[in-house]
Amino acid sequence: MAGREPAPDWDCQQVVDWLHAHAVADEKEGMARFGIDTSKALGIRNAELRPLARKIKRNHDRALALWKTGIREARLLACFSDDPKEVTADQARNWAKEFNSWEVVDHAAGLFIEARLHDALIAPFAADEREFVRRTAFAMIAWGAVHLKKEPDSKIAAWLTLIEEHATDERNFVKKAVNWALRQIGKRSMELHGPALDLARKLEARPDPTPRWIGRDAVKELTSQKTLDRLAAKAEKAKTAGR
Repeated sequence: MAGREPAPDWDCQQVVDWLHAHAVADEKEGMARFGIDTSKALGIRNAELRPLARKIKRNHDRALALWKTGIREARLLACFSDDPKEVTADQARNWAKEFNSWEVVDHAAGLFIEARLHDALIAPFAADEREFVRRTAFAMIAWGAVHLKKEPDSKIAAWLTLIEEHATDERNFVKKAVNWALRQIGKRSMELHGPALDLARKLEARPDPTPRWIGRDAVKELTSQKTLDRLAAKAEKAKTAGR
């Protein structure tokens, strides 16, 4: 299996066999340093998994089977190679019950945005007390701010309310996702930059260290010259296209 080239007709077992054949145990130590759960990891980097996903192409049933294996790399491949047209909110909720690593959460959130499940999932996931489920909500907001290009800015802006509401959650994987979501909203457009920056400054002024950190870090990025130049260029491009 190690010498065979992955193909679109591969089933779950063939993919898993390939993963085992390419496992690198030493890689797991490096993953653990980044807070990745390696209890069911084989030790294959994402730089290898993404090309593999492109080779085996999208297949919903195989993605479901890969997820069920519980293997880190197989679950990431499930996120990379599932067909978003077939991903349902029930599937997302079932996967969320088993989330135990920020890395898998963030890639699953990207898939859920591709599947356009934001209306069904973001608010209830944000309200969920489980750390990785709540993180999923804010990872979806971060992905959505970038990739939901057809959604009006007003809809994206509405998520700022959830960010403010949960900015006091001091759990590491939640607060980092809340910060990520705030920064991505602020970088989406000139129209959203102001409201996001206002919220960031409001959080920065709070006495609680968690919202203060979220706000301070977001203010730093949203007021950077790089961000301002990028937003100005984006606004000019949109203006020119509209002429």
